[in-house]
Amino acid sequence: MAVQQLKPGDKVPAGELPPWEVADLPAPPPFSWKNAAAIIGPGAILLGISIGSGEWLIGPATTAKYSATLLWVATASIILQVIINTEFARYTLYTGEPIYTGFMRTKPGPAFWGIVYSVLAFLQVGWPGWALSAATAIAAAFLGRLPTANDRPTVLFWGYVTFLLAIAIVAFGRRIERTLELAEWFMIFWILYFLVIIGVFFVSAGTWLTVAKGFVSFGSLPQGADWLLLGGFAAYAGAGGVGNSTISNWLRDKGFGMGKVVGFIPALVGGQRIALTHEGKIFPVTLENVRRWTQWWKYLAVDQYLVWTVGCFLGMFLPALLTVQFIPPGTDISGFAVAAFQAQYLSQVWGPAMWFLTLLCGFWILFSTQLGITDLFARMVTDMLWTGSARIRAWRGGDVRLVYYGVLLVFTIWGAIAINLAQPLILILIGANMAGFNFIVLSLHTLYVNRKFLPPELRPPLWRELTLVLAALFFAFFVTLTVLNQVFGVRL
Repeated sequence: MAVQQLKPGDKVPAGELPPWEVADLPAPPPFSWKNAAAIIGPGAILLGISIGSGEWLIGPATTAKYSATLLWVATASIILQVIINTEFARYTLYTGEPIYTGFMRTKPGPAFWGIVYSVLAFLQVGWPGWALSAATAIAAAFLGRLPTANDRPTVLFWGYVTFLLAIAIVAFGRRIERTLELAEWFMIFWILYFLVIIGVFFVSAGTWLTVAKGFVSFGSLPQGADWLLLGGFAAYAGAGGVGNSTISNWLRDKGFGMGKVVGFIPALVGGQRIALTHEGKIFPVTLENVRRWTQWWKYLAVDQYLVWTVGCFLGMFLPALLTVQFIPPGTDISGFAVAAFQAQYLSQVWGPAMWFLTLLCGFWILFSTQLGITDLFARMVTDMLWTGSARIRAWRGGDVRLVYYGVLLVFTIWGAIAINLAQPLILILIGANMAGFNFIVLSLHTLYVNRKFLPPELRPPLWRELTLVLAALFFAFFVTLTVLNQVFGVRL
């Protein structure tokens, strides 16, 4: 049945999951900046995740070690990632389904892909390094100095507090996506305001020029590089792997495109029971629906290009200014003071007040990331369980909240164990390099899904398809060199 001939109420076979129902594409509000401000939000959640480990930890660690010469990696990564994000979104706008449901519609079926992507997500985000890193900022504030290995119990205590606080926040509010969005908007404004003030008033013009040149000095790679660090930097310069893909879940919950007709995941506390359909709905390609599709893409462009992409570049650029200006070249940023190095060097120049303000900024950045990651894993696995298993949907009367919070409970128990296993930055680098591998799989699978399930009129143009292939090659380059270096001891 041709998509153009479909009418509301029709059923359309779609791969290895139940067929789609046909409905007209809901109309967005007329495009205006006022309406855009009300509609956007998923990009802010993703930006909160992005700024944390990549921009505040791995970026400065890379810049301190190699100066600004490797910032071009961030430029390439962010540009590739925003194209990947909008291709995830393309599928969601058309079907109302997260991209993982599209993956589960492909052979060999939902059970296989549900297990594969749950494992890949767990290997990337199951390490609560953001909470533990945020805890180093709290510990430094109480100790009045950089924490050392002897302060591990103190850092661990605050790591647990931070981790459990993130879990508590997602348990409140009628709609989890809205709760996260409000929290992330607050943190983003505070973080960027602080960094802009520091950059404008305390950083020299020469440092601004050095950092700006680093973002466009393509191709420079140091000999004997720390590829675990560089591989993590490439992946987490934006959001990273499954972090990016969950934009489609948040867009669905926000009501973008056909997401407006399929429901959302409510909160356990204060959230009403909502009917979340386990399959999406598609629309016929009519002149009116295509006009609405174009309007939805305008709002998506604001959310992804103006909020997320610009925010990522600012989030990488401003901490790099601080690192190049204040931290001596070759400094190894690691250990139990990983989130406090910037505060130490800024306070040496501008006094104790800057010590506490910078620690507060570092805490907010890393806590916002842990907050987003906490929801990310539970949301992703819940959607796959809900979509792929009739037994899960029937469990406890079909209340999706219980599935979501059951997954969150498992994540919490594991996180309480994993937080003890390594230093903060090591936990983050493990996940970051796994994110690089996940990008390879996600880019190519998304290309296949959009070509297979979307009508020709709504498929991505050739340049976007080629960009997905280029993204897979870009991240494969860093993953390969990291494996050669870390597993086989090859010095490159």
